[in-house]
Amino acid sequence: MARYTGPQTKIARKFGEAIFGEDKSFEKRNYPPGQHGLAKRRGKKSEYAIQLMEKQKAKYTYGILEKQFRNIYKKAAAARGVTGEVLIQLCEARLDNVVYRMGIAPSRRAARQIVSHRHITVNGELVNIPSYQLKAGDKVAVREKSKSLEVIVNSLSNSSAVYEWITWNGETMEGNFVAIPQRLQVPENIKEQLIVELYNK
Repeated sequence: MARYTGPQTKIARKFGEAIFGEDKSFEKRNYPPGQHGLAKRRGKKSEYAIQLMEKQKAKYTYGILEKQFRNIYKKAAAARGVTGEVLIQLCEARLDNVVYRMGIAPSRRAARQIVSHRHITVNGELVNIPSYQLKAGDKVAVREKSKSLEVIVNSLSNSSAVYEWITWNGETMEGNFVAIPQRLQVPENIKEQLIVELYNK
C-alpha cells in the first residue's frame, strides 16, 4: 500500500510542530525549511492555503494519502454529527492509530508496519490492514508469537500515555477500544473545520 516515506523532520518544520512525535532534530530547528526559514517576514497565506495546510497536516499526522483521506471525508460527511469531528473520529478508529495509542508501536509509521506484518489480532482474528476501522468494544492484542518482538517490548516499556477511550493490559498484551473518542479527548492539534471548508469549496 502506498504511503509517505519521506523525511519527517522537514514536514514537521513545515507545520511548526512535531506532528510525528518526539523529534530531536525538530527541536533544534523548529522553523520552516528552506533558505528563508528564519526570515521574519513571510508572505501572508491565503484562506485556501491555510485550509490546504491543515488538510496536509491531518494527512501526515495519521499517515493517510489523498485518495484515502478523501474517502474518509466522504464517509464523515454522510454520517450523522458534525462532519469535522466525525472525520477525526474515523482517523482515530483506524487500527494503526489505535496500535500506536496503546503504546504497542513508537509511531504511527511503525504501527502500520506492525499491523501489516501480521503481529496484531482484533477480537482474536489476525488483521493486517492498517486502515481497518475498529468499533467500540473491539479487543486489540499482540499475537502470541509476537509478544517478545523487540520493537513492541521496547515501545510498551517507554509508553506512558493514557487515553480515556482505550484500556491496556501490559501482562496479557491486549487492550480494548472502549469507545469512539469525543473530539475534546483527542490531543491532535488539527483544526478540522478548515478541512471541511476546503472540501466544500
